[in-house]
Amino acid sequence: MGDTLLDVEDLHVEFRTRAGVVRAVDGLSLSVGAGEVLGVVGESGSGKSVSMYSVMGLVRDPNATIRGVARFEGQDLLTLSDDRMRAIRGRRIAMIFQDPMTALTPVYTVGWQIVEQLRAHTSMTKREARSRAVELLGEVGIPEPARRVDNYPHEFSGGMRQRAMIAMALACEPTLLIADEPTTALDVTTQAQILDLMRRLMAQHGSSVILITHDMGVISEMADRVVVMYAGRAVEEGPRRDLLRQAQHPYTWGLLGAVPRMDGRRRRLVTIPGSSVSPLDMPPGCAFAPRCAFRMPVCDSRPELEGPPGHRSACWIPMEDRPARRAEATEGAAGGTEGFAASAGAGGAS
Repeated sequence: MGDTLLDVEDLHVEFRTRAGVVRAVDGLSLSVGAGEVLGVVGESGSGKSVSMYSVMGLVRDPNATIRGVARFEGQDLLTLSDDRMRAIRGRRIAMIFQDPMTALTPVYTVGWQIVEQLRAHTSMTKREARSRAVELLGEVGIPEPARRVDNYPHEFSGGMRQRAMIAMALACEPTLLIADEPTTALDVTTQAQILDLMRRLMAQHGSSVILITHDMGVISEMADRVVVMYAGRAVEEGPRRDLLRQAQHPYTWGLLGAVPRMDGRRRRLVTIPGSSVSPLDMPPGCAFAPRCAFRMPVCDSRPELEGPPGHRSACWIPMEDRPARRAEATEGAAGGTEGFAASAGAGGAS
């Protein structure tokens, strides 16, 4: 991993609604280095996708307010004009969207949509772009690419549409690839194939990746570093191996405890009580406090990300007490977070 490629500092995304101001992202900071895979994990509504949509300039709602800094290759993306951002988006930064059926235009063929992107960002002729589109479809494992290039999205299966989205995202060999839930709604066999494909193509193209997911199993297989988000905030960040083996935040303990083991040992899954807080009514202190079994009076004040260099968490529980609290939180989880790290392949992707 080399120098920092994208550095997001104190990102805030708010939406004005009739019910009040929705704080979708509340002071998020993260970075990704050259050649690095950064996993961003959290439950639905935690702000994972909208934060990256904002960085890419895809939040166009007139009621949205976006503040902060997002430096990419020395440029603050949040201050660029539409024309300058359009030159970067798709060329230097590309995105694999969560639902390829709605991301792909249904009235144009898959090949036409790849060709359009290549023509917009390169000097290729139409014939050259079509030939490259066929090559890309072949690279991502679509059979008979010379024929399927003229198919419409509805003629592809879910897994093939996801492969086509990956081909489109990699068409211009972007420096940074943002993958938003790339395995959602796919069967487990296709999920494994998509993850293997992404690993191979990342090595081939040398792209850095921000992997957005709610699946800790995917994180354990793919990520170099992990940011855990809750209620629009980063509550823990650190190297994948450290975070899976020695998680420091109660929310991360809950996420890890809710993942089934793969080694055949039976255990009761741990559940996180209650529901996520409403972005219309955020508590004044720790956003996770209403659901936390270890809530203390000090939790009425907002904690900051603190801890050893490289592995920080936003929690008031004293560091010396956390191993015992972690064991208590994952009681019945047959080995706790350490057991999950071993069974989910914490050393699988380096």
